[in-house]
Formats: sequence, C-alpha cells, structure tokens
Amino acid sequence: MVTTTLLPTAPEGSQGIDQLLSAARARLTRVGPHETYRALARGAVLVDIRPAAQRAEHGEIPGAIVIERNVLEWRLDPRSDARLSFTRYDLEVIVTCQEGYTSSLAAAALQDLGLLRATDLDGGFKAWQEAGLPTA
Repeated sequence: MVTTTLLPTAPEGSQGIDQLLSAARARLTRVGPHETYRALARGAVLVDIRPAAQRAEHGEIPGAIVIERNVLEWRLDPRSDARLSFTRYDLEVIVTCQEGYTSSLAAAALQDLGLLRATDLDGGFKAWQEAGLPTA
C-alpha cells in the first residue's frame, strides 16, 4: 500500500527557495572565476562562506577570508559591534560557496545591509577550480 502525504498549503505571501534565489540573483552582477581573480588583484575581498568540512574536503581559494554563513551579516555590517575592521559600505565583496547558490542569497543579504557592491562568484568554488585558478 502506497501512502501519499499531502503537502501543506504555503502561507500567503511566502516564497519558495527558487523564487528567493531568482530575486537575489536579479539584484546581483555575478562574476565568474577569472573576473573574480582580476577583482582580487584590484583589492576586492573574497569571502568564503562554506563550512569547515567543505573547505577541508574540496580546498580553499588562497587569500579568501573565511566567514561562515551563520555570522556573515554580523561580521560585514558596518553598524555591527561584531564587524571586522576592514568592512565599510563601499567594500567590493565577492561571496563564494561551493557551487554558487548560497552565495547569491548571502550577497543579496549584504546588499540589504548597505554593501551595494556585494556580489557572488558564479558557480562558486567549483567553477574557480574548474577554471584552473589557484587553490590550496
């Protein structure tokens, strides 16, 4: 016997993750691996939001600042008492995750804080690695 579970109706006004991701990406000028590499050379900050286990398994991008996702807004909000010393509203920050999904949501959240130059690495660490750029 097959049991079917009915999904509850979504609350009015709520959005699914695909809608949230699409809305976040509509606000971003996403950058590819080589463009990110050039941005770093001109002083942009690359923030790796992946958890330690993912970084250990897949590697890291040299020079990236590790700020795990659960504290990102506190560390980069210029208004926050927990902010990092280099954060400022005009900071060019590129967020990366493993494949470029969570980083889009994170970059949009940073824009909401006023870091209007925040964006993400399209394709994430995986795209960086596939482009043959340096990893550790």
